[in-house]
Amino acid sequence: MDKKTFIKTLRSWQNGSITRRDFLGRTGLGLAAAVMAANMPGLLTSRAFAAEKGSMGDRVNLATWPNYHSPDNFAAFAEATGAKVQMNVFGSNEEMLAKLQAGGSGWDLFVPTNYTISTYVELGLIEPLDLARIPNFDPKAFEQRFMAQGTVDGKVYAVPKNWGTTGIVYDSSALKTPVDSWKQFWDLTKTSASGRTIVHDYQLTAIGNALKYFGYSFNSLDPKELADAEKLLIDCKPHLFAINSDIQPSMRSGDAWMAMCWTGDASQLHRDNPDMQFALGREGGELWSDFFAIPKGAEHRDAAYALINYLLDPAHNKLEVEAHGYPSGDKRVDALLPKEMLDDPIMYPAAELLSHLEFGAAATLTSPVRAELMARFKAA
Repeated sequence: MDKKTFIKTLRSWQNGSITRRDFLGRTGLGLAAAVMAANMPGLLTSRAFAAEKGSMGDRVNLATWPNYHSPDNFAAFAEATGAKVQMNVFGSNEEMLAKLQAGGSGWDLFVPTNYTISTYVELGLIEPLDLARIPNFDPKAFEQRFMAQGTVDGKVYAVPKNWGTTGIVYDSSALKTPVDSWKQFWDLTKTSASGRTIVHDYQLTAIGNALKYFGYSFNSLDPKELADAEKLLIDCKPHLFAINSDIQPSMRSGDAWMAMCWTGDASQLHRDNPDMQFALGREGGELWSDFFAIPKGAEHRDAAYALINYLLDPAHNKLEVEAHGYPSGDKRVDALLPKEMLDDPIMYPAAELLSHLEFGAAATLTSPVRAELMARFKAA
């Protein structure tokens, strides 16, 4: 089979006009695929990409979060497809939304959090996904709670990337008392961790975890509750080391001793320094899931689909998880991970701890009250 016929057959499989079995049979890959699947996971995907190398352009522009991908996967994807991944890193969903609303983002693919997707759909900023172009996405492999918000009005606009929690990381060599509540977090910020604490530059978590000090909902829009949270934030502001969502550099250097922290940041910090301890606040906090989505008007749409599909290959996704320390939510990936990762309480907290957590609410993303509160806190 010549290259042109192979690519045409591959497209027919991706578009769903022929079955995977037909594709393997017509291309002569059927027998080889059985061997490769058992012994060299991900190779068939790479070979298919190789046939189209250069046809999807030389780049894919990805908007994502700090410390959230395997550089080795990106290098391998570029080698397989000819499309280099160019990253734009953001620290909050508000930033991402503002960038897309302003136009001219240049993004081909981005990583929104669960509670934002309905807003992107309402504003006409993202397109429904053609799942035939993402054959490595298997809905049956994911828990519904980590997948559901990618579907709006029966159309799939986003597919799951990872899930995680937002908790507290602290350097136990500097702070001798274990920290396991948001009340402790804020009280220590004003006392023994004064000048050494980082708060996310992200209104959902900064305000949400201040609300938890008082036992309020993480997503509250109640004026009195938000006023209490604002007073706490402004009281703590002079004691902060920084307001920054990329906490790792300052925690690693020892300039900061305590920070709001996502699962993967805690995994990476603890892996490299066991003194870095992580806890979820006893009062509750955030449970979240992140997704892959394609903005309307993406210039390199073919490369975006190819990158999603590449990263959702279980063998490649395993490398992602091992690099960043966030659970994928894909049971096919879990089956490939070492036992010590599956038993890691940072990545997989006990069910009773998760039961107190809340998913972010869509109303918080565009709430002018919360946006103005965050602006006053940062300006104080």
